[in-house]
This record gives sequence, structure tokens and C-alpha cells, in this order.
Amino acid sequence: MFIKRTHYLQKIEKEFEIHPIVGLLGPRQCGKTTLAKRFQAKHKPAYLFDLEDPDDLAALENPKMVLESLDGLIIIDEIQRRPGLFPYLRTLADKKKTQILILGSASRDLINQSSESLAGRIGYVILSPFSLDEVKTLQLRELWLKGGFPRSFLTQSDQNSYRWRKAYISTFLERDIPNLGIKIPATTLRRFWLMLAHYHGQILNCSELGKSFGIADTTVRHYIDILTDTFMVRQLQPWIDNLKKRQIKSPKLYIRDSGIFHTLQGIETYKSLLSHPKLGASWEGFALETVLSHFSVSQEDVYFWGVHSQCDLDLYFRLGSKKIGVEFKFTDQPQLSAEADKIKSYLKLNHLYYIYPGKKVFKLAKDITACGLSLLHNL
Repeated sequence: MFIKRTHYLQKIEKEFEIHPIVGLLGPRQCGKTTLAKRFQAKHKPAYLFDLEDPDDLAALENPKMVLESLDGLIIIDEIQRRPGLFPYLRTLADKKKTQILILGSASRDLINQSSESLAGRIGYVILSPFSLDEVKTLQLRELWLKGGFPRSFLTQSDQNSYRWRKAYISTFLERDIPNLGIKIPATTLRRFWLMLAHYHGQILNCSELGKSFGIADTTVRHYIDILTDTFMVRQLQPWIDNLKKRQIKSPKLYIRDSGIFHTLQGIETYKSLLSHPKLGASWEGFALETVLSHFSVSQEDVYFWGVHSQCDLDLYFRLGSKKIGVEFKFTDQPQLSAEADKIKSYLKLNHLYYIYPGKKVFKLAKDITACGLSLLHNL
């Protein structure tokens, strides 16, 4: 099975229209190198340096001698292994009409030299694992169970997919985290990550987590920020409105890839998922990532909202001038909640959607619609 991901190639092209350098960022094994090679095939001459290759890593010990003689597209994979390159890339971009595509497995905040050295010269494209828009909608269950990492999703058997994800988690903790210069024992971060999986879809309470894990709440925040900056965890921030209500001010936490979440929970098959106590939380996280991908909403522009002990909204964002609210329900027949009108009124929503696993779109009330997750294109 081959998935083109043409829209990401178009995003890279658009960024190169205004920046000499483009950063293609995303978790390891989400398809960055494959996408870069497809981009390379359309741009000649083009040169690829993989900093996980000892020869390429050694060649860029003296980047000026190697790169200055090259014309065309330069691609540098796993840039976080050589952050000292950023000042030279700035000089190179200023000297020549060279396009430079850098690939990284951490956020731009974690690779912080790029924001300092390349300010005004770099644009970013965030590559996620496969989304429902990229695979056949008939494969929704498979994507939900296995997650979107290409090698996990494209593996034929559930057992082999599960084994790949277990190995991925180990490699991530034992090699990728240390390669980013983060000195935390893999066993410590693994235990912490397993604990976080139980808080998936819940309000983050760093003090409670710290007591459970036996560490300070500042250390909890540090660990969570690491997993966030490596695209493993999403901290969904609260929307605070001008209401005389006691609104929730702490973020909600999600394991971003459903397959990784299921592996951390020991869920190997779709049958075991359906009987698992975290079924609803799993659906909420998977559907949330699907909606955000479908509407191309940036991480900085999405929120949840809630009032203590009264009502809450799973997802809140804007599409142009419209205020959109989303509730995620794992049910065959979503029903209008008693709080729906209050939520619409408090947040002045233009529309409220109930996203569920079914295959219909229908009205629940004025400006309130139930929609099957596979039918988002009909909205």
C-alpha cells in the first residue's frame, strides 16, 4: 500500500516560496525521510545528508567546505544530532540562492538553536503519522487500533504491529531521548510514560502525578514537556472566557498516537479494545487528532473548555470567524446533552458537533450536528 501525502509536499513548496530554509518536523518513523526523498526527486540537483549515517555525520564536521560548493536543494536529516549547524545554515542561506530542507524529530522549541539562529529565514511543516484523510475510511478501525505510524499501520497482522510499537517505545526511550541531550534514565521515563497513559483524556494534575511517582511537580512538568516536544503527548490548553464562572485552568493530556496509547495500555486487538475500561478515552483521543488533522488547525489554536462541576467541551477552535465546538461520543446514537445549550451560549458557538463512530450526519438541534468520524468531509 502506498500513500502519496501530496498535501505535505505542497506545504513544503509553499514554505519555500517565502523562506530559504524549511524545517520538516515530526516524531521519528512518521515518514519524514520518505517524504523528503519524494521532494528530492522533483528538485534537481539535490543532495541528502543523513546525520544517522556516520559518513554523512563526519562529512559535516566541516560544513563550509562540503555545503558551500553545492547548488540546488540541500536536505539534512535528523538535524537535532548536529544543532551546531544552524549558525552556518543561516550564513549559507544569506550567501546563496540555496533551498535547505532540514528534518527533525523534535519540536522547534526543543531544537531551540533554530529559532535563535534562523529567525526570519525558516518556515516549518509539521508531519504527523497517517491520518484518516490519508487512508481509506473503511480502515478507520485499523487506524484507530494500530495508530498512524507507517510501519505499524501497514503491517498486516495486529500482533506484528503491536510488536513493532513495543520496540518503537524502547528505541525512543533508550536512544532518541538521549540523542536530544536529555539525561533521564530510560526506565524512569518509561514508568512515567506508563503512568501518563492512565491520565489520557483527563485534566493534568502535576501535584497528584508527582505524589504518585515520588517526584516534585516541577519535575513532572519537565518530563511532560519532553514528551510534548517530541510529539508523543498533546497538552490541550484550556480556553478561558470572560465568564463569572470557576473555569478549569489546567490542560488536558493525551497520548497523541492511538496505537502507542494502546501499546502502553497492553491493548493488542480490536476485540480487547472494545472491552477495555479506557475505550471512551481512546476514542476521544483518536477522534480529536483526526478532527485537528482534517481541519488543519495548528496546535496553538485549539482548546478545551470547562466549568468546575458544571459542564465542559472536549474541543474548541475557530475556523475563520466561526467558533466551533466538538464533543466526542463513543456511541451508536449520540443524544443531545442537557448542557449543550449552555455551552453554546457561554462560548457563543456558531456550531456544535458530536463526533461518533457511526456513518451518518444528522441534526440534533439548531446549529448542533452529529457526524460520523469517517464523514468529516461532508461537513
